[in-house]
Amino acid sequence: METEKNNTQINLHLVMLPFFAFGHISPFVQLSNKLSSHGVKISFFSAPGNVQRIKSMLNPNPTSQIIPLTIPPVPGLPPGFESTSELNPTQSELLKVALDLMQPQIKKLLSELKPHFVLFDFAQEWLPKMASELGIKTVFYSVFIALSTAFLTVPARLSGFKTYPSLEQVKYPPPGFPKTSVTSVKTFEARDFLYMFKSFNQGPCVYDRVLSGLTGCSIILAKTCNEMEALYIEYVKSQFKKPVLLVGPVVPEARTDKLEEKWAGWLGRFEAKSVIYCSFGSETFLNDDQIKELALGLQLTGLPFLLVLNFPANADASAELRRALPEGLLERVEGKGVISTGWVQQQQILAHTSVGCYLSHAGFSSVIEAIVNDCQLVMLPQKGDQLLNAKLVSGDLKAGVEVNRRDEDGYFGKEDIKSAIEMVMFEVDEEPCKTIRDNHMKWRDFLLDKGVQDNLIMDLVKEMEAIAGTSGN
Repeated sequence: METEKNNTQINLHLVMLPFFAFGHISPFVQLSNKLSSHGVKISFFSAPGNVQRIKSMLNPNPTSQIIPLTIPPVPGLPPGFESTSELNPTQSELLKVALDLMQPQIKKLLSELKPHFVLFDFAQEWLPKMASELGIKTVFYSVFIALSTAFLTVPARLSGFKTYPSLEQVKYPPPGFPKTSVTSVKTFEARDFLYMFKSFNQGPCVYDRVLSGLTGCSIILAKTCNEMEALYIEYVKSQFKKPVLLVGPVVPEARTDKLEEKWAGWLGRFEAKSVIYCSFGSETFLNDDQIKELALGLQLTGLPFLLVLNFPANADASAELRRALPEGLLERVEGKGVISTGWVQQQQILAHTSVGCYLSHAGFSSVIEAIVNDCQLVMLPQKGDQLLNAKLVSGDLKAGVEVNRRDEDGYFGKEDIKSAIEMVMFEVDEEPCKTIRDNHMKWRDFLLDKGVQDNLIMDLVKEMEAIAGTSGN
């Protein structure tokens, strides 16, 4: 029996099938790396255009493989462009259409591979039925925090409504929602959430896809932990009445490659913890007015800053930047402020001794990176789960500050940027800065506790092995 048990541990085989967006692919890769280090076999499905980048992120392991899928032609979807980072919003919606057309191909691969589990994403709500027919269990891997699921995509969200909720209804939590700091959201945030209930190309809306996936799967896997989100996790369990396993925040491994000399040299000129690093990722874009107020707010702090801005696919980044930046700003901040476009080594920049503050869109991976590198968090969320991430960190965890914004349209001015940064960078011994810094350090210690993080993964592997052992695989 012991040999049989050990064989089960060695042979546990998972297929990873994230949506074709790197905000989704990256958490699946990070999880794959954690699991493969515990002997789990990984087969990673994605579009051919994403394979090289995934290969560069996935730890080399003889039990891991990347399997390219064939993207079927879809009118309006440019051939060869296979992740949302290369597409405009309308084209990105067509990737969901392409995924729906890939069902026969995916079914054939699964029937050949016969994995114990398929970990899937929000856009593949048809997968549980397909996998069940093949005797394979399915895991809905939510790459969002539990608060996001609890607030937006539980059955109770439509409780008592004959139609999808209105703008006013989306401002407030669903029935039964736990008592926490999140009691409502602003009008501009609720307006963004209405995207969840909008149908594109006559297909199901995001809410319907997510709810169907969560309802149909064998297991829900959440990228969080009880220490951070116990109340929301319990609420999700009560809504779906099935196992909710936790992988933890998935702390990224420290990078071993050196920071480019261009940035190392510039950052090295400043005192420890004095530089503001500001970035919104590769798929979150600010409009001209937002860029102007942000840049002026950074200037007003008097602190050195590195601002990284990106623009939609096919845009001329240099021209966009010239148009958006306030006249004369580059001259005024010369020697103290740098504005860049394109990809940078974010983890290495955050780890640099001179960087003391990270102003971001509150993507949760970025939040974790900031905390583990002891960079104070200022959050300026733009869309979707970012809006709720910021509420968890600033409200429940009290480990960062969110930039104040106008209720109706989300407007913020330069003074709002300046005030938020000053709260965590200058008022060190005063409330609420002291509380924020103390909590920031508490969560940093928790995230950097390798024993705690390893135990989360080991517990997950054991739970999945136990379930696989009863599945007949």
